[in-house]
Amino acid sequence: MSTDDFESEFQPATSSEPAADPVLEADNLSVSYGKVQALRGLNVTVPEGEIVSLIGPNGAGKTTFANTASGFLPYEGNVRYRDQEIATVGQTELVEQGMIHCTEERDLFGYMDVEDNLELGGYLRDDDIIEERKEFVYDLFPRLDERREQNARSMSGGEQQMLAIGRALMGDPDLLILDEPTLGLAPVILKDIAEALEPILDQGVTILLTEQNVTFALNHADRIYLLENGEAVREGTAEEMQGDDYIRESYLGG
Repeated sequence: MSTDDFESEFQPATSSEPAADPVLEADNLSVSYGKVQALRGLNVTVPEGEIVSLIGPNGAGKTTFANTASGFLPYEGNVRYRDQEIATVGQTELVEQGMIHCTEERDLFGYMDVEDNLELGGYLRDDDIIEERKEFVYDLFPRLDERREQNARSMSGGEQQMLAIGRALMGDPDLLILDEPTLGLAPVILKDIAEALEPILDQGVTILLTEQNVTFALNHADRIYLLENGEAVREGTAEEMQGDDYIRESYLGG
């Protein structure tokens, strides 16, 4: 079964209800790498309890936004997490307050086994929370349960992605930032990642998802921002964006 066939089985998650209070907001956000401007006057709102996805081609600014929101990059404009300006909050404090970032690189400890990688993800949490979160992760991704003692470096790319997401969940997130979680994955792993999203939301977690896989994002996000050259050129609900002629012609093959 092809990725397109798999994705066609899913319907977009949309809601006509008014947006909840924002967990994360960016206003007139600009970020530069030297003379190269990666984000230009970007406005993004991530309401509580939703999946908000940034889509667009490689180099559009999606990862730059994720890294900026996590406090890794200097910026101009405003980025607020729970009404706190990111620039005034330390990265450790952001994690303590529930912002957890699962990076595109995964950043696993390759010579450590699954169990140790997961426990390191909860290093700021109490022991009872760590055990509770670990069981949630194993329920979410049974493959990890089967490979508790396997070193991360010897796992497949898809299994490593599950472990990276699982380790992020160990931090008991309020806002989970997933940067390109489906990149390079086979359809069977895409299915596992897709099926994990609803249980994560059910725990009260808000998700910011960056994706080059536009179909995946349209089928699983509530709201979409299309980034091109560091600017949001389209935004709306998943349903609205699926009906957008430009997105259909440029990213969905007509």
